[in-house]
Amino acid sequence: MEHFLSNAEQMFRYYKTLGDKSFDQLSDEALYWKAHDNDNSIAIIIKHMWGNMMSRWTHFLDEDGEKDWRRRDAEFELEDLQGREALLLLWEEAWKCLFDALHSIGPKNYDQVVYIRSKGHTIVEAIQRQLAHYAYHIGQIVYMAKSIQKDQWKSLSMPKGTSEAFTKASHSKGLRKEHFVKEQLDDRLR
Repeated sequence: MEHFLSNAEQMFRYYKTLGDKSFDQLSDEALYWKAHDNDNSIAIIIKHMWGNMMSRWTHFLDEDGEKDWRRRDAEFELEDLQGREALLLLWEEAWKCLFDALHSIGPKNYDQVVYIRSKGHTIVEAIQRQLAHYAYHIGQIVYMAKSIQKDQWKSLSMPKGTSEAFTKASHSKGLRKEHFVKEQLDDRLR
């Protein structure tokens, strides 16, 4: 369970970083861009993720993840939220809530059932549910940011045309399965 939690936090941080690096490449106006009237802008996705994260992770172990105070439909409206600073404050608040909740999980509550919309979940199920949800929305953010930036986009992973060189460099350093497994084991033993 400790390994799962560590890995889950690592994955959440990875997806947060993809969002952060996408925002860094966009103008304030681009955060509100929509291809069509019915689409969501990056700003709306941020607001929705904030609402979801605050609801799911506030009192994660003690209360249903769908809070009475959540107004999901309002997450898709922007009248009350303008400007990069306001959006990024929501973004950071939501992720802090998530990471604080993850750090509240320990051996004394590994087997606890948590509830989302009155349905019981193991802690692992609840975390996986949210990880998949956030990865979905981060993918949307990255895709929109890349579409907006076009040729100005700076790749967040391996740029096109560099895979072969990366693979050769990895193999020359001996980064094979055996090395990865040993490295993972060493990390767990520390």
